[in-house]
Amino acid sequence: MFGQTTTTTTTPPPTDRGLEDLDAAALAYAARIEGLPPERRQEARDDLVRFALPFAGRLARRYRGRGEPLEDLEQVARLGLVNAVDRYDPERGSFTAYAAITIVGEIKRHFRDRTWGVHVPRRLRDLILEVGQATAALTSELSRAPTVAELARRLETPEEEILAALESAAGYSPASLNAPVGGESSAEFGDLVGESDNALESVDDRVTVSGLLHRLPWRERRILAMRFYGNQTQAEIAARFGISQMHVSRLLSRALTWLRQAMLADAPPPWQNGAAESAEPAKTRISVRQHGDRVVVEVGGDVDRDGADQLRRAMLEAVTGQPREVVVDLVGAGGVDAGGIAALMAGRDAAARTGVPLRLTRVQPAVRRSLAAAAGLPAAGD
Repeated sequence: MFGQTTTTTTTPPPTDRGLEDLDAAALAYAARIEGLPPERRQEARDDLVRFALPFAGRLARRYRGRGEPLEDLEQVARLGLVNAVDRYDPERGSFTAYAAITIVGEIKRHFRDRTWGVHVPRRLRDLILEVGQATAALTSELSRAPTVAELARRLETPEEEILAALESAAGYSPASLNAPVGGESSAEFGDLVGESDNALESVDDRVTVSGLLHRLPWRERRILAMRFYGNQTQAEIAARFGISQMHVSRLLSRALTWLRQAMLADAPPPWQNGAAESAEPAKTRISVRQHGDRVVVEVGGDVDRDGADQLRRAMLEAVTGQPREVVVDLVGAGGVDAGGIAALMAGRDAAARTGVPLRLTRVQPAVRRSLAAAAGLPAAGD
C-alpha cells in the first residue's frame, strides 16, 4: 500500500559466505526474534539452522574415516547446531566459535558413548587413544612395531595398563558371530565359540550312579540297562528272562528305590535280596564234586567279574584230573556276565586240549541267552 513503509530484519539467504557472515546471520536472528511471540520465533530459528547447515557438515567431515558412516556424523553435527542456536546469547561472543565448540562436542560424545561395541571406562578409552598415537610415533622412529615395554616407557604408564588398553581396543568394533571363518569352509565364527553344557551339572550324579550300579546283582543291572538304555518294555524284558511282567516291575521298583536311597546317603544301604535280609548281593558259589569218573562243578549265585576267576580255576582243576566227563551245573546261577562267559570258554578250551568232554547242564533261560553268543558251549536243559 502506498505511503506505508515496512522494515523487516531477515536472515541472509543461504549462499557461500564466510564465517563472518555466519556471525552476522546469528546477530540478525537475535534481533529478529526480539519481541516476537514464541510461535513466531520458530520460523526465524529454522532459517538460521538451514543457513548454518553447510558449516555443520564441514565439521562432521573432519571426523570421517574413523569407523562411523558420514551420514551419522552429519546427523550428530546438525543436532549440535540446533542446540547451539537454541542456547545462543549474542552478549557472550561469536556464534561461530560457540557453534563449533557445541557441534564438535556432540560429535566426540557420539564417538564416546555410541560407537563402542562394549562398555569401556572413559579413562581406558583415553589411554587407548594415547597408545595409538604413541604406537604410530614409535613405529616411525624404530621402523618396527613397538613392544609393550617401549609403549609403557613412552607414556610413563605401567605395562599392565598398556596391555589392558590394547585388549580393550578390540571392544570398539567386535567381530560378528556371523562372520565367516574363512577358506572354503562355510562355518561362521559363532560355530567356534563354546556354549554352556547343561549336562555338566549332572556329571557327579552320573559317576555316583555308575558306581552304585556295580553294587546291584547281575540280574537287576541287566534289567535296568535293558529298560533305560535299551528302551525295551517290561513285557520284552520278562520274555528275555523267562519271568512274569509283574516280577520285572517289582525288580525295577526295588532297584530304583535302592538307587535313590543310596544317592542321598553318605554310605550306600545294604541290598535286600527279595524278602531275605541279606546285606550282600548273591555271591558266586562254586562247589566241585566227584561222582565216580565224572566231575560235577556246581555254580550258584551271580557269576560276575569277581567270581569269574573262581569258576575258571575250578573248571581247570576238574579238567586236569582227566575224568571221563566234566559237567557244569548252572541250575543255581542267576546270571553270567562277560567275565563268567570268558571263564566258561576258558574251561571249554582246556577240555578240548586234554580231550575231556565238557557239558553245561540245567542252564536257566536268562543264562542260556547270555551264552548264545559264545558259540560252541554245549548247554543242556535237563
